[in-house]
Parts: sequence; C-alpha cells; structure tokens
Amino acid sequence: MIILAFDFGMRKIGVAVGEDIIKKGRPLNTLNAHNGKPNWHIIKNLLEYWEPKFIIVGLPLNINGTKQNITNRSEKFAHLLKCKFNIIVKMHDERLSTVEAKSIIFKKGGFKALLKKEKVHSLAAVIILESWFSHNIFNI
Repeated sequence: MIILAFDFGMRKIGVAVGEDIIKKGRPLNTLNAHNGKPNWHIIKNLLEYWEPKFIIVGLPLNINGTKQNITNRSEKFAHLLKCKFNIIVKMHDERLSTVEAKSIIFKKGGFKALLKKEKVHSLAAVIILESWFSHNIFNI
C-alpha cells in the first residue's frame, strides 16, 4: 500500500512517498506555500498519480510534547486534505525531523549542500513517514 507524507511549513511543504511492505520512503517535491496555503491542484495531481491509501502529516511539537505556534496550522492543513480529497489523514509526531534532515544533507554534501534548502523539507517528510512506519507496524 502506498502512503504519502507531508512536512507542513508556512512557506515550504515537503512531500514523500512510501510503501508499507518495505517500510521506506523517498522524497518527492517540496511544494511552495503562501502563508501555509499550498497549490491544491498540485496536491490533487500527486494524489491522483500515487493513489495513496492514506496520508501522514507531520505534527510539530516542542521537545516536551507541547504544541508550537505552527501546530494548529499543521492540523488545519491535515483537516483540509481530508475534506478536499476525501482521504484518511493521520498526524504523526515530527519532533526533530528537520534537524535530522539537515544533518543527513550536511553529512552527504557539506555546508554547500545544506545551503540548497529545497531538499530539506522533502527529506523531513521521508523521516516523518519512516518514523510512522516504525511506530505503527501493526496498525496499517
């Protein structure tokens, strides 16, 4: 079964795709957003192409588990995905996913690679998706 994951941001939204059989994800696009609003037509095209069983959206929380300022916006984005496309949307803790994504990019290409931020968000979406796989082996 195919699953899409989103790393929500106010200016950029990372997208990843994965399959439950191999429990791995791979980065897709990083979508531009204006004040948290993506181009819904692009998301519709992604859903039509990949035909995911459901969607995972990263839930931004502070280290201590409390909500951040962006948490409500991410939850609203997840709700809009569910309503606009009539698809199951699940939220998953994304604490430190962007930090981990930046670390991976830095290890692979150094500081210059890190300056090219377009891959950070889609890699963070992969990290969110793979984290969801590892925490939900029996709940798919």
